[in-house]
Amino acid sequence: MDKQEKRCPRCGETEKQHKRGLTAAGSQRFCCMKCKKTYTPEPKSHAYSEEVRQLAIKEHFAGVSGREIGKIYGMSKSNVYNWIKKNRSDVYK
Repeated sequence: MDKQEKRCPRCGETEKQHKRGLTAAGSQRFCCMKCKKTYTPEPKSHAYSEEVRQLAIKEHFAGVSGREIGKIYGMSKSNVYNWIKKNRSDVYK
């Protein structure tokens, strides 16, 4: 990452951007020494893709349990159940 990519979101400064550890997801954090803002230039996404969500919902309506879908995709069964509840109104329209 070069100096042009590390730009403080608060003051816009590109100089004196120091590394300040990692986020829980593993992205590098930086601290602007001018305004003391700590930021992540390119944060990693924690969300599942829309494709995975739709596949999980289809499998549920095909008869696979939420727990089994969670095991297949390596996620919590609550994710699957939350997506089903959220999209339930779309299915019954």
